[in-house]
Amino acid sequence: MNTQENPTQDGYDVVVIGGGSAGLSAATALARSRRSVLVVDAGEPRNAPAAAAHNVIGHEGIAPTELLALGRKEAAGYGAEILSARAESARRSDTGFEIGLSGGTTVQARRLILATGLVDELPDLPGVRELWGKSVLHCPYCHGWEVRDRRVGVISSGPMSVHQTLLFRQLSDDVTFFTHSAPALESEARDQLEARDVRIVDGTVAELRADGEEVRAVVLEDGTEVEVDAVVVAPRFVARADLYEQLGGTVTDHPVGTLIETDPTGKTALPGVWAAGNSADLSAVVVVAAGAGVMTGAAVNADLIAEETAAAVEERAARGLTFAE
Repeated sequence: MNTQENPTQDGYDVVVIGGGSAGLSAATALARSRRSVLVVDAGEPRNAPAAAAHNVIGHEGIAPTELLALGRKEAAGYGAEILSARAESARRSDTGFEIGLSGGTTVQARRLILATGLVDELPDLPGVRELWGKSVLHCPYCHGWEVRDRRVGVISSGPMSVHQTLLFRQLSDDVTFFTHSAPALESEARDQLEARDVRIVDGTVAELRADGEEVRAVVLEDGTEVEVDAVVVAPRFVARADLYEQLGGTVTDHPVGTLIETDPTGKTALPGVWAAGNSADLSAVVVVAAGAGVMTGAAVNADLIAEETAAAVEERAARGLTFAE
């Protein structure tokens, strides 16, 4: 897994919290710029329940664990350290940041990148969590092809559920929309679904009936069963932002959850703190998160260079040297 149990030094140019595609990509970009980098990874990737990652150019269908193992190897090959631990605290220090790790170890960082991802808050329905990432899905681009032409049921569980339904309708002619406990469909939304031949089933869903990891039916409270081969839900996406909040940051509300707001380079409102991947972009798939990691790594390197250059100019001036000398 290319991980270690202890950091090799007390201080780093950059500590990256999170060893997913965003964190590892940021670490690789920084290490290739000869920065000292520590990646702290708690080993809880969001896509762990999934059998494969899709739309990953050159690695289509790769197992998520294999992709991360390759990413660790690449980052470590350029000198980044990958530490298997949990970052439990963060505070400002004289040199930047002090990060408290599980086991009582602390490390110092001049800059901090939060690639902590998000938590999927799933609908509280029996069967959903057990089948999550297998036959209960949410993203048509991540898993839609795998359920093409099958019986897909969409349980209304968020503001984007009708949109989800129309996306999955592109993949199958047999799509059923369950209104569940959501407010009554607006006439425009109902017209859209009916125009696309989506079956609408009113009534509250009680549970999912399954056979192993395969969903077989959506069961309503009145006992009605509608047979399906896959179920789509809309989780609430909540950024893992504990460290950001400890440092004084405030998460930003979004119609489908919360996130750490950043500029296009990943810079947050807190000086010296960047965020990349799902912690800052709730819709980022694997390659988007990886791209954001590269962008953020480059931005942090540039920020450090600016600081170091300014210090060098100041030191030279203090020594009474002119730039002609």
